[in-house]
Amino acid sequence: MKKVVVCVCLTAFLFGTMEVALKTGGGNMDSVQLTFLRFMIGGLILAPFGIVEARKNSLRITKGEAGWLFLVGVMGIPVSMLCFQLGVERCNAATAAALICLNPLFTMVIAHLFTSEKMDRVKSAAFVIGLVAAVFMIRPWDVQEGNTIPGIILMLIASVTFAAYTVMGKRTVGRIGTFAQTSISFILGSLVLLAVIAGTGRPVVDGVADNWMIVAYCGIFVTGLGYLFYFIAIRCSDATTGSIAFFIKPAIAPFLAVLLLNETVYWNTIVGIVLLVSASFLTLYDARRGLARETLVTVSDEALQKLEAERTTAGARG
Repeated sequence: MKKVVVCVCLTAFLFGTMEVALKTGGGNMDSVQLTFLRFMIGGLILAPFGIVEARKNSLRITKGEAGWLFLVGVMGIPVSMLCFQLGVERCNAATAAALICLNPLFTMVIAHLFTSEKMDRVKSAAFVIGLVAAVFMIRPWDVQEGNTIPGIILMLIASVTFAAYTVMGKRTVGRIGTFAQTSISFILGSLVLLAVIAGTGRPVVDGVADNWMIVAYCGIFVTGLGYLFYFIAIRCSDATTGSIAFFIKPAIAPFLAVLLLNETVYWNTIVGIVLLVSASFLTLYDARRGLARETLVTVSDEALQKLEAERTTAGARG
């Protein structure tokens, strides 16, 4: 249990520093370049764990699965995370952190539309609370200083497309494995960005020497180790417990934004974060309830099978 707590806390802290670090780096480096570097580095850090996982499962990826992983990677990196980087540069770090944390709520809606995971009353209530939280954080009646409409739109696109990336990944993650799939999708998505960089004449390594600390922190710690600790927490507990890190993140980012970027956190941002955390815990409660129900059904089925086997044995003896 201590291992889980430590991993969840480390994940929350590393993910909570993401917007501040990217906002700092985004002012000195090309957006596409920084996104490419951090996810290529993150994917390579996760690769050894993915290789071990693949060998353990005797994994052989089919052509169809390889094509699907490519699409997953494109959705996650060149689409979602590039929009995220561009949005961070055009928003306050606190606002960006809160808006990207709407993605679990969008995940529920996309899963409801395209999979067998349907929304219930609790999930619907959480989604509505999340929308209200977004309204408070955006404050459309008077957009606060530091936020821009393009930045907010980009962050919402990033949140929705990351939710799509999550739902798409569920199709193959059970067979391919968490570490292997994440590593592959990160690297494939980064290679697409590399092609964009080559085609548009953007820098690949120019400027890295002057900003190596930001690149190293964003790539190694935030993206590589952040996801590593997150997956370890899930493996040692379950997905709902690991997701607590995303509930803590919106509370960490505003504090760091005030401390390191001298941002001002207004009352509406605080209200939005409180509402968002409330919506997140509602989804956590619903997930826990569903897990308990599935466990109860499994135990009941096993008990019935055992009873039936005993009756069959007794009948044979009779």
